Amino acid sequence: MISKVYLIDMRATIKENFLAKIGRLMETAGLSTILDKRDLTAVKIHFGELGNAAFIRPVYIRKVVEMVKQAGAMPFLTDANTLYAGTRSDAPHHLTTAIANGFAYAVVGAPLIIADGLRGKNETMVPINQKRFESVYIATDVVEADALVSVAHFKGHELSGFGGTIKNVGMGCASRKGKLAQHSGLSPKISGEQCIGCGECLEHCSQHAISMPDEKAQIDVETCIGCGECILICPNEAISVQWSRSIPVFLESMVEYTMGVLMGKANKSLFINFITDVSPACDCFPANDAPIVKNIGVVASTDPVAIDQASADLVNAEPALAGTRLSANTAPGEDKFKGIYPEVDWEIQLDYAERLGLGTRAYELVTL
Repeated sequence: MISKVYLIDMRATIKENFLAKIGRLMETAGLSTILDKRDLTAVKIHFGELGNAAFIRPVYIRKVVEMVKQAGAMPFLTDANTLYAGTRSDAPHHLTTAIANGFAYAVVGAPLIIADGLRGKNETMVPINQKRFESVYIATDVVEADALVSVAHFKGHELSGFGGTIKNVGMGCASRKGKLAQHSGLSPKISGEQCIGCGECLEHCSQHAISMPDEKAQIDVETCIGCGECILICPNEAISVQWSRSIPVFLESMVEYTMGVLMGKANKSLFINFITDVSPACDCFPANDAPIVKNIGVVASTDPVAIDQASADLVNAEPALAGTRLSANTAPGEDKFKGIYPEVDWEIQLDYAERLGLGTRAYELVTL
C-alpha cells in the first residue's frame, strides 16, 4: 500500500501567492474529507520557545485556520505544556509565550488552548496495549477534540534525529506525565573536562537533579527525568545524551504515544509538515541555529508515517547550506540528520510506526 504525500514548493506568483498554495495543498490532501460541520478541531502546533524564531510563521497558521473554518469546522490552536522548565511549562507562561511569538487571536483567527491544563495534569489515560506501554497519558483537550490537524515544523532533533509529524503528535500531545514516561531512562552525562561550573544547568533543571560539587556539575540519575533541557542550555556543550539502547526505547515510546493520540480519530486527522528554516535542533531551544538546507516547501498527507519519510527524503536530497552546524553528510543524497546526530537512528521511529499500523513508509510524492 502506497500513501500519497502532496508537496508545494516555495514559489509564488501574483495569481497564486504562497498562502493560497497552502490552502490548495490542504484541500487536495483531503481536509474536507476529515472534517464534518461543527467539528471541534485541534490544530496542533509548536508555539516556539522565547528566543527561538524558526517556528512556523503565524500568518501561515492563519491560513490553516481559515481552511478549517471554510470546511465548516471550529479550529483551536493547541499544544501541551513542556516537561522542562522553560517559557512553556505551565499554561499562563505558555499562552504568554505564544502571544509574544505572534500567535494572538487577532493574528491567527482562532482561540489558543493549552491542551493539558494549568500545570500539565489535565490528561486522559488511553489504553493501547503495546510493547512499551499498556496505556498512555494524552492531553485531554486533544482527546476530546473531534478532529486533528497536525502542523509541524520539520527540523533536526537531538533525541529523535528529526522532529516532524510523529514527534509533534506523540510527544507534543502528551501530558507532562506522558512526556516523562517517554523520556524515562534518558539521563544525560556531563563531561568534566568541558564543564566550567557556570551553573546554567542548575538554574534550568526543573527537578533540582543537578548539583555542583567541586565546581563541576553532577546529575543525580535517580532524580533526573530526562527532559534534556540541560543539554540545550549548556553554553559549553559539556552535557550530552548517553547514547545507548535508551534512544531506540525513546523512539518507540514516542511512536506508541502517537498511536494513543490517533486512537478514536481514524479518518479524522490531517498532517502537515513545513520544511522551512530546517534548524539543526528543536524549537524548544531558546535560540535557533542557521538552517542546514534551503527552504523546500510544505507537505501534507493523511498518513503520518509517509509524510515524515517524504520530508526526511526531501531534506536529504538537498545539498547542505554553507556556514551551518552541519559539517558531515553535506552532499545531495547524504543523510543530513545523521550528519548532525550520528548516533541517532531516526529510521527506528518510522519502522516501528509502520509495524504498529500507523501508516506506511512507501509513498508517492505529488507536486502541486
